Amino acid sequence: MRFQSIAIFLCLVAPILREINFIFTYMEATDLILNNISGYISLDEKDKAFFISLLKPMKLKRRQMLLKEGGICRFSSFVTQGCLRGFSVDDNGFEHVLNFAPQNWWIADMYSLITQKSGVLNIEALEDTEILTLSKVHQEELYVKIPVFERFFRIITENSLVTYQQRLLDNLSLTAVERYNNFCKKYPTLITCLPSKQIAAYIGVTPEFFSKMRHNMVKKRS
Repeated sequence: MRFQSIAIFLCLVAPILREINFIFTYMEATDLILNNISGYISLDEKDKAFFISLLKPMKLKRRQMLLKEGGICRFSSFVTQGCLRGFSVDDNGFEHVLNFAPQNWWIADMYSLITQKSGVLNIEALEDTEILTLSKVHQEELYVKIPVFERFFRIITENSLVTYQQRLLDNLSLTAVERYNNFCKKYPTLITCLPSKQIAAYIGVTPEFFSKMRHNMVKKRS
């Protein structure tokens, strides 16, 4: 009888504990995104509360797609836990990684988000990932009610465009070793945790070539 009472108690308490855990996790996530934003603009408490009210939390399982090629990107995503990758697939079936979005990074198909036309980018979770999304509709609402957000997203968009242009130039002019070194500078937290094939797809070489290249780099350092 005693064990039955304990089991009933645990069944009653479990949903409450899950709700408490969700609240604390969500608070940590909103603190993270507010800290990210504070690097560019200043908000008062009222503005922060309104901004947070527009966000939608989402969980993705490993290898779950957030966006598929041909779809329309209707929101920006901020990673609070885990990692996403943006990639395209060529006519021969080869994947080309455009960018990664680890914790504290934003990601979207910028072309599709801005034009609201079909995009070419796939966005996939590389591991179990948690994000906060902001829809384009809510983003436009922010511009009206809190105009300083227009500056924030302008900076984010400009940085994204600069990065994509630099990536294009790097692919045309740098060696694979130089591109890998740039990857290490840009994503220092991902060097040891990403599969080699993902890094290879980012710097534009085959996994086999990348394995030999990194082996030779280690030999030169030793």
